[in-house]
Amino acid sequence: MNELRYQARHFLNRELSWLEFNQRVLDEALNEANPLLERLKFFCIVGTNLDEFFEVRVAGIKQQIEAGSMQRGPDGLTPAEVFRAISARAHRMVADQYRCWRRQLVPQLARVGVRFWKPSELNAADQRWLEEFFRAEVQPVLTPLAIDPAHPFPLLLNRSINLIVRLSGRDGRKPLERLAVVPLPRVLPRLVRLPRSDPGRRDYVLLGELIGRFLGELFNGWTIAGYWLFRVTRNSELYIDEEEVANLLSAVETELQNRRKGDAVRLEVSHNCPADIRSDLLARLRLSEADLYAVDGPLNPGRLVSIVEEHPAPELRYPAFQPAVPRPLRGRRDVFEAIRERDILLHHPYESFEPVVEFLRQAARDPHVLAIKQTLYRTGGDARIIGALMDAVNNGKQVTAVVELRARFDEANNIQWARQLEEAGVHVVYGLVGYKIHAKATLVVRRDPDGIRRYVHFSTGNYNPNTARLYTDVGLFTCHPDLGEDATELFNLITGVCQYRPLRRLWVAPFDLQPRLLALIAREAEHARRGLPARIIAKINSLVDRTVIEALYDAARAGVEIDLIVRGICCLRPGVRGVSERIRVRSIVDRFLEHSRLLYFENACTPEVFLSSADWMPRNFYRRIETVVPVLDGNLRDRVIHELLALPLADNTRARHLRADGRYVLPPRPPGTPARRSQFEFMALATGAPAGAAGASAPGRPDLLLKTPLRQRINATPARRAGVAPVSSPRSAK
Repeated sequence: MNELRYQARHFLNRELSWLEFNQRVLDEALNEANPLLERLKFFCIVGTNLDEFFEVRVAGIKQQIEAGSMQRGPDGLTPAEVFRAISARAHRMVADQYRCWRRQLVPQLARVGVRFWKPSELNAADQRWLEEFFRAEVQPVLTPLAIDPAHPFPLLLNRSINLIVRLSGRDGRKPLERLAVVPLPRVLPRLVRLPRSDPGRRDYVLLGELIGRFLGELFNGWTIAGYWLFRVTRNSELYIDEEEVANLLSAVETELQNRRKGDAVRLEVSHNCPADIRSDLLARLRLSEADLYAVDGPLNPGRLVSIVEEHPAPELRYPAFQPAVPRPLRGRRDVFEAIRERDILLHHPYESFEPVVEFLRQAARDPHVLAIKQTLYRTGGDARIIGALMDAVNNGKQVTAVVELRARFDEANNIQWARQLEEAGVHVVYGLVGYKIHAKATLVVRRDPDGIRRYVHFSTGNYNPNTARLYTDVGLFTCHPDLGEDATELFNLITGVCQYRPLRRLWVAPFDLQPRLLALIAREAEHARRGLPARIIAKINSLVDRTVIEALYDAARAGVEIDLIVRGICCLRPGVRGVSERIRVRSIVDRFLEHSRLLYFENACTPEVFLSSADWMPRNFYRRIETVVPVLDGNLRDRVIHELLALPLADNTRARHLRADGRYVLPPRPPGTPARRSQFEFMALATGAPAGAAGASAPGRPDLLLKTPLRQRINATPARRAGVAPVSSPRSAK
């Protein structure tokens, strides 16, 4: 077959693809089928997602433009062209986001007793209470900042909300005009709740409106001619030359201080802010009109999530869900004994994360355990995990924690508990120079009656019990000798001074993960050319790497059927004639954040299944320590195929399909076709409850889903009629 030269039109832009992901989050806020408080939560997530996007991605593109870069990406766009496209798309998104706030969320929240007031709209009693609250709680921590020749424009912190105030006065007969800034203190609540005797009423005043009402008390002798809220977003990337620093921890601490004062990349202002004030702020921050976002609603909407957290009404949120104990561990006290009997797969948050915590606790107490080694990326400083490692040291174990200090936006927390671990006697390692440690692994070395045995836990997600209730992830307990040996080699590579050599079963980035992945893709292509069954299914968070995308194009052209379940960024363009007609891409945004990474290769009816810490991005392949772990147990492999991959491919309620033009659409469900909502079906599977009790219907009993071959499950579902290619079953093909 002659190789096709893949052109820019065959690739989607990374940044625009990410914005489409955030649009899917916004779609959940707009979806009136979702409970009201859940919609408010999605609205808040859209805002916090955009914050990080501007702080990191947009900041990087602006730096490329300032450096004069004209290099085109795989999609053919220069940095300047990318920025213009981002600006246009982000402005539309922000307008849609706040239209959702004004037209849908605010009126519907009012109907359930949640209202937002301006001080001038309140009665006399409420205004008196606000005045007392302002004088007692707010005024003492305010710092008005004048702007004049003696007081230059202040250096405002990243993501801080401020008031720009126009002051007027007179010097004798001469009129005077000044500007001043009043930063809103972060120590104060963004929402001020008014006292009410009715527990069903929740009346709020935004802090900025409250301060604006009493600005006259901060500027005696001046008339307040107007005030408007504004917010600055700054470049928050850390810049550390690891080759030049003697102490990585100290370097990260220093750079964290600089993050708060990086170059401005975005200015948000109240929609009614006058043109001259907008222009003045842009000039002072060295920004252009393209960086300006006029907002008709609350700035920093992420802070509104407190309403979701505090409101008691269960009918306004998803039904409470209690993760189930995995079947192999039910009624078992000894985790090590259970692992010796069989490998154990954990599917979070449908199955509890507690067995992972208990695994560490038992290892810390067990007199037969000799050593514990663990990678820590984002633990949230959970006292049980950190405490178990400390207890293990006190009990005489050799304990090593590989801490990634540079987990973005978790750096300060990681520094704090890394120091606690060091003080307790844990041997803390900060990884390899030049690479982030993103692999998720725990190794426990134990002296069993029949000799030394290695118990290992691998995961697609972090050792964080809090996010384990919100993110979908997969973990694997095993004491397979090959995987134990490989885990030992992995930790020796990270903590010691040694050269990488290929391992028995694990793939490890940046050394051989991508080459092994490409080899399996090429193998499927060769099988297709020979007329053998060939199929690839990948569930990942992002697909960006050009080499892998081109390998998938090659495989599809050879006849391989490919289904990709990609939560966020996808630069592959499916459905292009002659290139990617056999590739289908879907994305699921629902109650839980899709985070698990699973790979399936049909291998001519002898399927191979893997779980991975890595997405398919250059940073994962080249700049991080990542692992791909094979699922060796046949029963667990069947579970991944027939359940963890089959259900997302059958989802016809929350799975949006990527079209060749870069748009995501939810295909219409034919009349009479039952709704399939994979996350709710996973909840039903874990608990044994009917799927309808979780919020979606499913044909047949949930406990039978595991017994139906993947081919029959997908081909018999609406997903098949919506464009999912058939899957051949290894048993039936034989």
